[in-house]
Amino acid sequence: MSCYTLFIINKAGGLIYKRDFSADAPKLSVNDQLRLVSTFHSMHAIAGRLSPVDPASGIDHIETNTFQLFCYQSLTGLKFLITSPAHTSGSLEHLLFKTYQLYSDFVLKNPFYELDMPIHCSQFDTNLDKLILGK
Repeated sequence: MSCYTLFIINKAGGLIYKRDFSADAPKLSVNDQLRLVSTFHSMHAIAGRLSPVDPASGIDHIETNTFQLFCYQSLTGLKFLITSPAHTSGSLEHLLFKTYQLYSDFVLKNPFYELDMPIHCSQFDTNLDKLILGK
């Protein structure tokens, strides 16, 4: 599976997890990462309000000449974003849903994790490697 980067954004638009899975992933400063996710969070909310379809879900997929971005939003408002090369075949939404399941299993069940705080969970990282990199 070819993926560049995974971002997890809390319901307020804050970055709580970022992980690169490829050497080809663009190197962004911390400020650029925060600016990127907060901008996407705002665009997602605006797109949800402007959508003529009810119920509106916001932005699910963005495709450019150089990369694709897929988004899965949980019922609690958490957003899982993954970037991949421009011509990745198929949708990565199933991968985002499985990532959400790993988040539920290893992060939320961790008694030391506080909601909406940055994620530092080695079991989550290990299982994410198995899912995305096949390790």
